[in-house]
Amino acid sequence: MKTALVVVDFINDIVHPDGKIPSCAEQVAENQVIVKANQAIAWARKLEHLIVFVKVGFSANYHDQPKQSPVFGQADKIGALSLGAWGTEFHESLNIEPEDLVIVKPRVNPFYCTPLDAVLRANQINNLYLCGVSTSWAIQSAVRDAHDRDYTVHVISDACAAHTEEEHAQSLAMLERIATITPSRLL
Repeated sequence: MKTALVVVDFINDIVHPDGKIPSCAEQVAENQVIVKANQAIAWARKLEHLIVFVKVGFSANYHDQPKQSPVFGQADKIGALSLGAWGTEFHESLNIEPEDLVIVKPRVNPFYCTPLDAVLRANQINNLYLCGVSTSWAIQSAVRDAHDRDYTVHVISDACAAHTEEEHAQSLAMLERIATITPSRLL
């Protein structure tokens, strides 16, 4: 099996306390989620697995923003998730390198309107590890979609976070029916 690690939405607007929509910032800090994501990244680099960093963002004019979305509908009004701005940069603690592959997504799901599936298939990936935020939105969406695309899916449980610990735990409980839930220490 060829393996890839997909690292989702560790961007300032979401995981930094000064972000415009820091919905996961508290849980990321309290649970050292980026430290654990970095452990997963180091594991993937050591084994020469494909690593894909994914972030959500919209053009500066927000023409690609879904204005009717309860999740993204106010982004333009508060200046959140604007590509090229500090808010859509990866958190400074995340171990991303300049040559790493970055995919920008316009919605919650990392597969929707992105080249993610094409990249994975071009690299003959069939075994997929995921980490990131939020467990209850982007990770759930990615796991469900990856499952339906016939990937073997694993969630690195402690390298993910949601708005609350309860929300995170509930999401993992739902996902364990279609994915392996693995802590970073077992990689």
